[in-house]
Amino acid sequence: MKMLSTLQTPRSLSRFSLLLPSAATTTFSHFSSNSLPHASLSDQSTAVPSQSQILSIRHSLLSRQVTAVDLAHSYLTRLRLTEPQLHSFLHVPDDSAVLAEARELDRRIDGGEEVGPLAGVFVAVKDNICTADMPSTAGSRILQGYRPPFDATAVKRVKELGGIVVGKTNLDEFGMGSTTEGSAFQVTSNPWDVSRVPGGSSGGSAAAVSARQCVVSLGSDTGGSVRQPASFCGVVGLKPTYGRVSRFGLMAYASSLDAIGCFGSSVADAGILLHAIAGHDKFDATSSKQDVPNFLSHFVSESSLGSKPLKGLRVGLIRETIDDGVDSGVISAIREAALHFEELGCSVNEVSLPSFSLGLPAYYILASSESSSNLSRYDGIRYGNQVFSDELDSLYGNSRAQGFGSEVKMRILMGTYALSAGYYDAYYKRAQQVRTIIRNSFKEALNQNDILISPAAPSAAYKIGEKKNDPLAMYAGDIMTVNVNLAGLPALVLPCGFVEGGPAGLPVGLQMIGAAFNEGELLRVGHIFEQTLNKFRFVPPIEADSVA
Repeated sequence: MKMLSTLQTPRSLSRFSLLLPSAATTTFSHFSSNSLPHASLSDQSTAVPSQSQILSIRHSLLSRQVTAVDLAHSYLTRLRLTEPQLHSFLHVPDDSAVLAEARELDRRIDGGEEVGPLAGVFVAVKDNICTADMPSTAGSRILQGYRPPFDATAVKRVKELGGIVVGKTNLDEFGMGSTTEGSAFQVTSNPWDVSRVPGGSSGGSAAAVSARQCVVSLGSDTGGSVRQPASFCGVVGLKPTYGRVSRFGLMAYASSLDAIGCFGSSVADAGILLHAIAGHDKFDATSSKQDVPNFLSHFVSESSLGSKPLKGLRVGLIRETIDDGVDSGVISAIREAALHFEELGCSVNEVSLPSFSLGLPAYYILASSESSSNLSRYDGIRYGNQVFSDELDSLYGNSRAQGFGSEVKMRILMGTYALSAGYYDAYYKRAQQVRTIIRNSFKEALNQNDILISPAAPSAAYKIGEKKNDPLAMYAGDIMTVNVNLAGLPALVLPCGFVEGGPAGLPVGLQMIGAAFNEGELLRVGHIFEQTLNKFRFVPPIEADSVA
C-alpha cells in the first residue's frame, strides 16, 4: 500500500465555493461578542487563516459580498442533494425556519447592528446533544420523537454567538459504536466512498462537515468518537480537555469520559468553534473554571511563517501506535507526517508508553460500567417510549427490550456484571488502577515532550458491514484514542495523507496529544502543519453538481 500524493485528484465544490471568496489576505478589527464574556474573542486586527470557512463567511457577510439568505440557500441545496447518498442527518428543520434566521441576520447587518462571531455559520449537532426546537434521540428508538425542554449549554452558546443549527446528525445508539451501524434509524456513508463507514459514533457530524453540508459540527467523544471519524472522513476533529466544555445537555454514556468536541474543515474552524462553547458552566459541576484563552491568537498566517516555524518543539511519536496491527499505509502516512514535523524545525523522537495496550480493556470496563448506571433512567416512565403493561417490572423490561439496540444491551450487561458483588474488585477497581497508571505515563511523556503524535485509527475507513458482526475487531479500532479519554487530555486530529481505496483514495488522520488545558498549543502546531502540507487537498469526491 502506498501514499497517494500522486494519485489524489484535486476536487472542487463549485456551487459551494462561489459564495465564499477567499479571506487569505483579509483582516478583521472586530471579531468579538459582548454577549458571552466566557467566549468573547478579543478585539484586535488579526490575520485571517486562509482555510477558515467561519471567517470567510463573516467577511463575506459584513462586506455584503453575499447575503445570509443566499448562503442559506447554498448550504440547504447542497444538503438536500447529498443527503440521499450520505444519510448524515436524523433531523433537518424546514427550510423556512433556517431562512427566517438568515433574513433576520441580514436585517441586523443592514441596520449596522453587532453580530456574533458565528453569525451565518451553519452548525450541525450530534443527536445525543439536546436541542429544544428539534428532536434529540441519541440514535435510539427508546427516545424516538423526544424533544428536550432545553438546549445543551454548548448549543445555547453557539446560538447566542449567531450560529444557525442546521440539523441533528446520525450516531451509533447512545454513542456506543464506531461506524454509525449501531444507529436505530440509518447508516451514514463516508463522503470519500459511500460504500464505507464514516467512523463513529459521531459519524454523521464528521460526514456532514466533510461533504460541506454544514460549516462545522458538534460531536461527543467518550473513547475517540470525534477523532476516529475525523480521520475516516478527512476533516479536523478536536477533543478538548475533560471539563473544558460543559456536558450539560449531553446525554450521558460514561460521565467520567464524555466530552463534547468539534469538527471543522480546518484547524482554525475547529478552534473557533471550541472557543465559542468552552468555559465554566454552573449547570455542570465537572466543568472547569480555567480561563479560556483567545485561540485565534494562536493562528499565524502562512505568509508570516519562517523556514523553521516550529523550531525547538519536542514531538514524541508513540512507538506502540506504529507497531503490529496497524495498516502499513497508515504507518507510512504517520512517518511522513513525522518527517514533515522535522522539516518544520521540530525534534521528533519515538516514545514508549508500556501501559498503552492496557487502555482498551480498562476503557471498555469503565465505560460499560458507567453506561449501565446512566442508562437506567430510560425506563419507559420518565423518558422516551413506553410499552404498555399491567405490571411495573414488565413495563420496565419490555420498554427497554424494544427501545434499546443489541449493542447497548450488551454494554449494559457487561457493565452490570463488572459492578456486581464478587467481581467489582477484579474488574472495575482494577480498571480504575490502570487508568491511574495511564494518566501518570502520559504526564511523564508530556514532561519530556511538548506534544505526542500517533495515528488516529489503525486503518483507514473500511466497508460498511465489514466488522458489524465482529465486535472485538471493532473495539480494537479504538486502541489509538481511548487512552486520551482515560487521562482526560486534549487531542487534535487532522488529515495528513492518503492510502489507496475508493474513487480518490482514503484519508489518514494524525492525532496530536497535548497536556491538560493546552488546546491552544495543539491548535497552533496543527494550524502550521496544515498550512505547510501543500501536497494534499482534503476535499472528498462527492459533489453536489454530480448528484442526480
